[in-house]
Amino acid sequence: MLTNLGVSRQNSTRHSADPEEFYIKQERIGKGSFGEVFKGIEKKTNKPVAIKVIDLESAEDEIDDIQQEIAILSQLDSPFVTKYYGSYLKNTGLWIIMEYCSGGSCSDLMKAGVIREDHIMLIVRELLKGLDYLHTEGKLHRAANILLSASGEVKLADFGVSGQLTASLTKKNTFVGTPFWMAPEVIKQSGYNYKADIWSLGITAIELAKGEPPYADMHPMKVLFHIPKNQPPVLTGSYSKAFRDFIALCLQKDPNLRPTAKELLKHKFIKSHKKVSYLTELIELHERWLSHGHGRESDSSDDETK
Repeated sequence: MLTNLGVSRQNSTRHSADPEEFYIKQERIGKGSFGEVFKGIEKKTNKPVAIKVIDLESAEDEIDDIQQEIAILSQLDSPFVTKYYGSYLKNTGLWIIMEYCSGGSCSDLMKAGVIREDHIMLIVRELLKGLDYLHTEGKLHRAANILLSASGEVKLADFGVSGQLTASLTKKNTFVGTPFWMAPEVIKQSGYNYKADIWSLGITAIELAKGEPPYADMHPMKVLFHIPKNQPPVLTGSYSKAFRDFIALCLQKDPNLRPTAKELLKHKFIKSHKKVSYLTELIELHERWLSHGHGRESDSSDDETK
């Protein structure tokens, strides 16, 4: 079973090679339950990569999920999704080689302070483009990690809990992930489709504005009760009417009433034509925050190694 994990999209025999023949593993940039994420260098091109190393002995119960993640990653080809370069088995470790996004995750960038609405608009716009691509391909994102490249490009990452839908977008009944971003129909396990991603996007937008998602101070088990039972969260504070309306559209309890990603790209909140390079301001703010003695928290991206 494990040998199936190492198949690379570029070369199906690569899994038998030693990854250290091709890559230099550098400092750790993330840590999770079953492994770690490192910055690395591809020897042939001298380009940076991200190396996710999963301990298969610790992750024995997760092997199906890992296989699913690799299968999904190998099928994706979009500027809005982190690129997958291949997988290797080394002893009991599985090395997954991915595109390196030096700008960091949105959760990292939020540590430096409140993110302004114009920056949120741009992040959300790019996320919608990524979701539109995934949904067209019959796949879900399920509120996984969001990364930025050095030039401010927004990338969807980590598909360990993604659900792959059939061409007819058959509803799923599986229950995986963190409850704060879950749509009501996912929690109720009543079957769901790509509209669950639209709810998660609305929660992510609130999180970017407020620094944390709704119910963040509540125990996750209680959150599982409140989300289906309560009225949808609303954005409070001095934000534009367009932003509040955008979130209200995303956070409709009836998934049939939520717009698609393609429809939301036409919303008035997503009207600005700013270039993604504008987001380098956020990256610079975070770098200054780090330089003032806060230190790089290398274990901050725990969700990178689900």
